[in-house]
Amino acid sequence: MPLKLYRRGNSWHYRGTIGPASCRQRLSGSCRTSDKDLAARQIAEIEARFWKGHFDGPESILTFAQAAANFEAAGKPTAFLAPIKEYFKDVLVSSITSGTVRMMAVRLYGHCSGASRNRMAITPTQSVINFNAESDLCQPIRVRRFKVETKAKIPATLSWVKAFQAEAPDHLGAYALFMFLTGCRPSEAINLQWADVSLNGCTALIRETKVSTERIAHLPTSLVTALANIPRVNGRPVFVYKNYDDMMWVWKETIRRAGIQRLTPHCCRHGFATELLRAGVDVVTVAWLGGWSSPAEVFKTYGHALKDRTLTDVLAGSKLTHQPADVVKALEKIA
Repeated sequence: MPLKLYRRGNSWHYRGTIGPASCRQRLSGSCRTSDKDLAARQIAEIEARFWKGHFDGPESILTFAQAAANFEAAGKPTAFLAPIKEYFKDVLVSSITSGTVRMMAVRLYGHCSGASRNRMAITPTQSVINFNAESDLCQPIRVRRFKVETKAKIPATLSWVKAFQAEAPDHLGAYALFMFLTGCRPSEAINLQWADVSLNGCTALIRETKVSTERIAHLPTSLVTALANIPRVNGRPVFVYKNYDDMMWVWKETIRRAGIQRLTPHCCRHGFATELLRAGVDVVTVAWLGGWSSPAEVFKTYGHALKDRTLTDVLAGSKLTHQPADVVKALEKIA
């Protein structure tokens, strides 16, 4: 029985069975329109799409919007997916290539680094398509990543943060200390709400947008004190600023007044990882505390911060540090 139209309230709906006797399917739904002609056109398109998929395979009718819906229905992470869905919309997945994905990444994030384009555009797009490929709805795809420039990570230290605090407004000084002591990302700290902070419990709920998860961060006493001294502004997040750009000009001016090294807010997160590693905390724990996706990421990014040629002294049974006089005597013996 072909699909039939019927009216319910102000909208037209359809129902019926479609397909050959061996694999008939029952379909029903709303056309979301009160115009009967538009509704009739919709069910004609539904029937045509069904038969095309039946004869030519599911890949011939799978659009990116439908693939994304399948991905979301399975409970997969949807971070950064909204603009990609808007970009591809009803484009057939079968027509999406590595080149078109890279072009989309440039169109959406041309102002961002290669690493950001990979993370926000290529990875989610490839994940959606390959998820549907696992159900034989389309072919898998491999997309060439953008080149990632590796720059030395300069970590902030506690002394740097304190010097910054001395010249910063209370909310901005607390912002820097918060990232240094919790490992929070700059954007996540900017979006922190008072409802997610418990000063009595010494905790804060960090909504990790980059990895689409949440974690509870411990707040040391000095940080609790700094947060308690921030005046609360109605309709504003904890650190007052509503976006990163508004905060940055005050950040740069504070550094200029303090006469300290020019570091970005992200350097405070670098400092969190570096100082914990130097204190002997294992890399797995550092990754868990700071919300990194894996210990390997922490090791790759921050392992260089522990470079010290004198560490090999421990292999000879020596202490890791020497008094200047000891060094002088050793050099005299060599001479």
